[in-house]
Amino acid sequence: MAKYMLIMRATEQAVAAVSDIPFEEIIAQMGAYNESMMKAGVMVGGEGLAPEAGVVVDFDQTPPVVTDGPYGETKELFNGFWIIEVPTIEEAAEWARRAPLGPGNKLEIRRVTGPEDFPADNEWIQKEDDWREELARKAEQG
Repeated sequence: MAKYMLIMRATEQAVAAVSDIPFEEIIAQMGAYNESMMKAGVMVGGEGLAPEAGVVVDFDQTPPVVTDGPYGETKELFNGFWIIEVPTIEEAAEWARRAPLGPGNKLEIRRVTGPEDFPADNEWIQKEDDWREELARKAEQG
């Protein structure tokens, strides 16, 4: 099994297309999609992003420059993501095709790296394993 990130991107066309749809209907469609992935046992996580602009930290200069975001001149906005765990990128694409999104939206699919992608004897990789366990404990504690 591998983890894949489905990265949701929307154009101005996509935003305009849903402006007349009641928010409750959009939430219900996304909820049903998320529920289908949960019931299938493939969803690991996911979040939407707030519509207000964030900031961008640009490392072309020293020190890095922080500017209003998201990306200056942009034609697509990163609206949210899902992490799913499935055997192949083809299966990830099948799940992406089921998303309740319309014209002007895209889902980019990228494999999430795992421990097998890095040397097991590296001290920082070993520390990262410890950090993941610590984060899991904190999540369980609430």
